[in-house]
Amino acid sequence: MATKANYSPDFEKALEVGRPPNILSLFPNSKALIVSGKYIDRGMIKKGKAMTIAANARSSFVIQGVLKAAQKANAAIIIEIAKSEGGANAYCAINFWNMAKYVDSMCNELGITIPVAIHADHYGIKGDKDIEAARTEIPSMFDAGITSIAIDASHLPDDKNLLANIELNKYIPEWSGLETEVGEIKGKEGLSTAQEALFLIQGLNANNIFPDWIALNNGTTHGIEASDAGIQLELTAEIHKALEKYNMSGAQHGTSGNNSDRLRAIASTTHTTKANVATALQMIAWGLEVNDYGNAILDDDKNFIKVKNEGVTEEMWAEMVAYADSKGIKGGDYKKLNLPFENKLVGQAKDIRDRMAKRVEAFVYNLLVDVFNAKGTAPLVIEEIISKGSCDPGPKAAQVEDPAEWTEEKILEKAKSIDSYKGPEGDFDD
Repeated sequence: MATKANYSPDFEKALEVGRPPNILSLFPNSKALIVSGKYIDRGMIKKGKAMTIAANARSSFVIQGVLKAAQKANAAIIIEIAKSEGGANAYCAINFWNMAKYVDSMCNELGITIPVAIHADHYGIKGDKDIEAARTEIPSMFDAGITSIAIDASHLPDDKNLLANIELNKYIPEWSGLETEVGEIKGKEGLSTAQEALFLIQGLNANNIFPDWIALNNGTTHGIEASDAGIQLELTAEIHKALEKYNMSGAQHGTSGNNSDRLRAIASTTHTTKANVATALQMIAWGLEVNDYGNAILDDDKNFIKVKNEGVTEEMWAEMVAYADSKGIKGGDYKKLNLPFENKLVGQAKDIRDRMAKRVEAFVYNLLVDVFNAKGTAPLVIEEIISKGSCDPGPKAAQVEDPAEWTEEKILEKAKSIDSYKGPEGDFDD
């Protein structure tokens, strides 16, 4: 059932001037305030010591719960999907090409009046073949409503990472939010260094590319956190300080396994404004037992624990477990159940669907208000949009590096002096 919204004059003005051209073209009659990721970052900076959720939309229940939590908290947010989750070989029903449609529809249906960015996360580049495909695929994603993107060539050596970012930037609209990454997310292995981060950001700056966020391998992992080591605060703060000249914000990946105190510290002691949450939201929607920061709890046999009368029905959970067993799926790989079960899950009774989304809503509301300090950031973003009178607030930084010192030849030469360990080989995709 649609919710009757109260659209304020400021909201109406922001709706008029703040939506990017792709969103205006796709949804000309919409009341959903879908904006560039740049504005979400600016809102967190304006509040200070705040970051917001970048919720991985692995299911429609996650999107619904996150939007309702953000509305209640009056917080600007990001809805995202990663390439592994929602790219050409997706394991989720939500993908790069339908995510904006889901968000727009739900915002209108639910009367959502907070600003939302649609982010293509971890757009992975692992070689020349990916770069070639990206030349067509990235524009197609913006055609479908993406308003922010993370170019993740962190799998490559430092020089190739930088060169891939430079090459692909021409396919990204100037108004779009932009994230870059140094150091593949691998937990305690292959940690990022200030030297690597500076090399990437200086090279981009020299080429008139000014990312809004940088993601690091700062000790965390994707999926289910196996230990309580998690985010390394001092390393994160050290790298962010080294980049202060370039007005960079941090994007924190792999938050699901980190406790609330550590996440509060990330928001209050570093320049992080974006916090990715994926696995926790999936597990919570399904009705699994989690600890207070969303990490799934396993029984003595390393199996998930289903909370009775929470999330999916007991019969549905039994079917999901049986399917996983038949495919040899265990632990974090339960994420692969999203695609084959989405239609089954939306076919459950309304009270079951509602409780799935409600469980996500409660968890995300607590994160936004009590952990991330994002409460009340929606009006700050709206103020910024009205002040700029445009869908593009412009870059936070200016060119300070000499382009002549960052030609391809000099990039290759400079990279030889970087002392870095990339960690073990393997598949570390989200």
